[in-house]
Amino acid sequence: MTNSPAGIDPRGPRFAATITAVLLLVATFLSLIGISTGQLAAAPLLQRALDPGFLLTAVIAALFLWSVASPATAPWGVLFRRLVRPRLAAPAELEDPRPPRFSQGVGLFVVGIGLVLHLAGVPWALPIAAAAAFIAAFLNAAFAFCLGCQLYLLLQRAGIIGRTAAAS
Repeated sequence: MTNSPAGIDPRGPRFAATITAVLLLVATFLSLIGISTGQLAAAPLLQRALDPGFLLTAVIAALFLWSVASPATAPWGVLFRRLVRPRLAAPAELEDPRPPRFSQGVGLFVVGIGLVLHLAGVPWALPIAAAAAFIAAFLNAAFAFCLGCQLYLLLQRAGIIGRTAAAS
C-alpha cells in the first residue's frame, strides 16, 4: 500500500460510485417488491431481516463501512487500482481523499437509517433510503458530482470538519 499525501486518482471514487449505484438500484428494486412497502409492520422481525432488499442494503452498508474504516483495502478501490488504473493514463491531477471518504460515511448513514427503520417496521423507509443513496451515487458516477463531497466542503468552509493539521 502506498500512501499518497498529494491525493487520490479522482477516477477511483467515480468507478466505485458506478458499482455502488448499480447495487443500490437493485436494492431499491428489491425493497420495492419486498415487504418494505406493504405489510412490514405486521411482519415478524426475522422476516424483515431476511427480506432480499434488506439483505442487499445491509451488504452495501458493510461496503460503505469498509470504505470509511479502511479505504486502502475497500474492494472497489482495490479493483480500480489493480485492474483499471494500470490501463489508464496518469490522472491530470489528484484530489483530496477526505471528501470521498466522508461521502462514504454519508452513504453509510443514509442506508443505515433505512435499515434501522425497516427493522423497526417503518414502511417505505428502506426503498426511500436506498433510492436516496442511489441518486447520490448515480450523480457521482454519471456526472462526477459528489453530493457527499460537496457537503464535506460546505462543512469545512463552516469550520466544522476537516481542519488541516500543521505541516510537520
